[in-house]
Amino acid sequence: MATIKEISKLAGVSAAAVSRVLNQDDTIAVSPEVKKRIFKIAHELKYVPPRMRHAQKKKEIVIGVADWHIIRMDRTNIRLSSLDLIVKSMSGKQEVKFCRLDKNQPGQYDGIMAFGVFSQDEMEFLRMQSYNIVFINSDPKNYEYDSIVMDFTKGICEMLDYLMVRKKYRSVGFIGGLYEEGQVKIGYRRLEGIRDSFMESGYYAEENFYIGEISRESGYELAKKAILSGHLPEAVLLGSEEVAEGALEAFQDAGLRVPKDIAVVIYKDIETIESKWPTYTKVRMFPDIVWQTAIKLLLEQITEGRKDNMTIYLPTKLEVGDSA
Repeated sequence: MATIKEISKLAGVSAAAVSRVLNQDDTIAVSPEVKKRIFKIAHELKYVPPRMRHAQKKKEIVIGVADWHIIRMDRTNIRLSSLDLIVKSMSGKQEVKFCRLDKNQPGQYDGIMAFGVFSQDEMEFLRMQSYNIVFINSDPKNYEYDSIVMDFTKGICEMLDYLMVRKKYRSVGFIGGLYEEGQVKIGYRRLEGIRDSFMESGYYAEENFYIGEISRESGYELAKKAILSGHLPEAVLLGSEEVAEGALEAFQDAGLRVPKDIAVVIYKDIETIESKWPTYTKVRMFPDIVWQTAIKLLLEQITEGRKDNMTIYLPTKLEVGDSA
């Protein structure tokens, strides 16, 4: 195991400063750049500070969930409340607490699940919160961390095959939203992947793609626009639960029945609202296997001290219901 002295030499600061930084002593007067350098070197050398060694013996493990690249911070991640059931189903004796991590508020976590693609500054921020991180759908090429890479196109391609080949619908479209604030962009990679899958399958029609904001109100207006266009597709993928809430209300107001008049598939990633359509056909971006795998990887790092990094590829999943 690396020592404070080795890190001190490489970082060009005193051993005392290294120790205080790694133990997150907020009273020490060092620049953010020095802090980042210390944490980076410590991580590369796989140094484990005393507070992290103690985590291996803690009764309760605290895991932060960094989800601000897939969920707006003003929305609730309701998925967190059900993760304790997944932990219990894994037959482990470890008690695990899940907290939503605020990108503007430093804290101390035994491990972190990080969803989406992060900037270098955000990576440095995460590193300073915990040594144990699993990146989900980030696909880091340097293998510095554990990562779970999602095959998003698989679920979309399965959906298109189901709708167009098996069910014989003649047209398919998309109603979804985007969000952008500062460095946070939500929905852009999703839209690009969906467009690419539609194009490669030969089912893409620009006039059947309706893009607005990620909200119920936008979903309603976009669906209304599609209805009034005169070329409403026979089947439609709704980009989130929020968008689906508004779009389905618009369909109902127009007297359209699901699935008799229009087939509907809901794109589900991390839930922000309780689903009102549990029996609908859906494409699940983060099924339970993703959470189970992320928790398993983190617990191996935290409680067993595993240092070798892993990359695991997992598919998305089409779940056929009664809406298409």
